[in-house]
Amino acid sequence: MGGVDEAADLAALLAIGAAVFVAIGDVIHQRQAHEVTDEPVGHTALLLRLLRDRRWWLGSLVAAAGFGLQAAALGLGSVLLVQALLVTSLLFALPMSARLAHRRVTRREWTWAVLLAVSVAVIITVGNPTVGQARGSAEVWTVVLAVLVPALALCVAGARILHGPVSAVLLALASGALWGLFAVLTKGVVAQLDFSSWAGVSALLRSPELYALVAVAIGGTVWQQASFRAGALTASLPTMTVAEPVVASVLSVVVLGESLRPDDAGWVALVVAVVVMVVATGALARGEAASAGQPVAPH
Repeated sequence: MGGVDEAADLAALLAIGAAVFVAIGDVIHQRQAHEVTDEPVGHTALLLRLLRDRRWWLGSLVAAAGFGLQAAALGLGSVLLVQALLVTSLLFALPMSARLAHRRVTRREWTWAVLLAVSVAVIITVGNPTVGQARGSAEVWTVVLAVLVPALALCVAGARILHGPVSAVLLALASGALWGLFAVLTKGVVAQLDFSSWAGVSALLRSPELYALVAVAIGGTVWQQASFRAGALTASLPTMTVAEPVVASVLSVVVLGESLRPDDAGWVALVVAVVVMVVATGALARGEAASAGQPVAPH
């Protein structure tokens, strides 16, 4: 048990480090999505402009470091544990955004920040998440994709028809869902990392999770920037921030067989903590987005 506990502790530490880097990357990406151009542009055109923006690349490099720490954490701990701790990226983004906007963090924001921290602590300690298998079966993935792909298609189609906040929310929902899927796929890829022999490298290159991971990352990035551009960040960021851990947690249970292990009394505390986490995350994300300044541009 000692080895398992040590691995979980290290996974938690790596996840918190990932949250810091992700927070920095998000703050930079949010600002550049609006500052890169004043013209109304489509999803692909926006991404192409951002690819020529040095500050956006700086944010991408910082976020990549965060993803690396997240992958290391997923190699040691459960998706439920890591994703719960990654939500705390908002706690780090809050003072960063406030400093860039030349303002102070309000008492209301600190209150939500404390509630978020407490709820995450309760989920981890009371929920006691267990580690499942690293990879899901083809049958389970088939069912998941049969549900997820049409849902994503509806979100993107709706975002093209509608405009403003509704469009931003739909794109953010699609992006958050993909990043949640990204976390589950990352665990499968990390489990197969073995560069000590050509057989290990060959096995990784034959892994369907590797190519799915790349495709999901591209889609998540495109729709993330498009959601930032489609409307106010107060519409896109809360949706995205809440959708990612929710989708990742559901998939970790359905695909990887992870679970929470509270006692009978703990289930009540766990449900309350999850509700508080979702509400606090949305409130903090809304406040962070508002501080960044958001000129609304049609996509």
